[in-house]
Amino acid sequence: MDYQAHLDTALQRLHDEGRYRTFIDIERKRGAFPHATWVKSDGTEQPVTVWCGNDYLGMGQHPVVLSAMHEAIDATGAGSGGTRNISGTTVYHKALEAELSDLHGKEAALLFTSAYIANDATLSTLPKLFPGLIVYSDELNHASMIEGIRRNGGAKRIFKHNDVDDLRAKLAADDPAAPKLIAFESVYSMDGDFGPIEAICDLADEFGALTYLDEVHAVGMYGPRGGGVAERDRLMHRIDIINGTLGKAFGVHGGYIAASAKMCDAIRSYAPGFIFTTSLPPAVAAGAAASVRHLKTDQELRERHQTQAKILKTRLRALGLPFIDHGSHIVPVIVGDPVHTKLISDMLLDQHGIYVQPINYPTVPRGTERLRFTPSPVHGPDEMNRLVDALDDLWSHCALNRAELSA
Repeated sequence: MDYQAHLDTALQRLHDEGRYRTFIDIERKRGAFPHATWVKSDGTEQPVTVWCGNDYLGMGQHPVVLSAMHEAIDATGAGSGGTRNISGTTVYHKALEAELSDLHGKEAALLFTSAYIANDATLSTLPKLFPGLIVYSDELNHASMIEGIRRNGGAKRIFKHNDVDDLRAKLAADDPAAPKLIAFESVYSMDGDFGPIEAICDLADEFGALTYLDEVHAVGMYGPRGGGVAERDRLMHRIDIINGTLGKAFGVHGGYIAASAKMCDAIRSYAPGFIFTTSLPPAVAAGAAASVRHLKTDQELRERHQTQAKILKTRLRALGLPFIDHGSHIVPVIVGDPVHTKLISDMLLDQHGIYVQPINYPTVPRGTERLRFTPSPVHGPDEMNRLVDALDDLWSHCALNRAELSA
């Protein structure tokens, strides 16, 4: 077999469809975010403003976080030195898990190297703990949830996105005695819409199912202490397992679940994705704990974040640009074609110093290709004006539709 030819064919197919992904090498400047430097392939540099980052609140630059990380690295060195089971559990890991369990009102929390791994490891392990488990999964769940559910080898039912009637029908069709789990998200990152948490919890109560909620795009940003949408809606006590990340609003790295002490103990004891992985560096754990601790009290920062999202939506609406508005902090502007999406992204970067990554299939369905903007409290009026003016100019240049999409 000509392996090289097969690789060439696979890559060329992506180029032909206009969805080959290009990495943009940027260098963040401490204290200057969202401003950064784009290091081009020829070695030249260009200043850019990042409009697609997941450091939603700018906590990756916060002095409290940086100070905690410096102190930890000076005290302990770089890596953790092992898995959690073999020399890799430190006081920093335990302190972070305590902060997270407190954040979500749970008995315990369990750290992973990413929220992807937390989802994959937990969802693939649950059937070992509950033989015959049936997992009911929202059709737009994140790839990490899909992969964990696929790998668990058990029964699964895919229900229509946010459709509680479809979920009810699928629950009712199965054996009432079978163990069940409903897996869904609080904020879906591509459209920015919210999951119907209360309605799903009601169904879980009715059919005796566990609930598994991914709050990755909500922790730190919603609720009076940043516990997520479930905290905002006073529903955390009705969720059995909450998944979250430390790499988005908390600005550091890593993922976790929060649940009962027995649930976390069982996942810790059975999940290969936890058992056989080197633990987070102590300095990372220290920085994440400082960020979680700080955001429990910084409601003003959360409010500024929501205000910036509303301002950007108002400006886009005035131009008639087609974006989706479900009331969250995520602002997807729909282009609808992979070639034009990549073209606008490239022109924003080259001509205006604005970095936003094109989002194409398979991340989103074909025909809904988009630019996904994530305004933050550190995007000021000047950055906002430059972005809106550039989009207005490029939309006209590409002769794209200006009919606004409904939420």
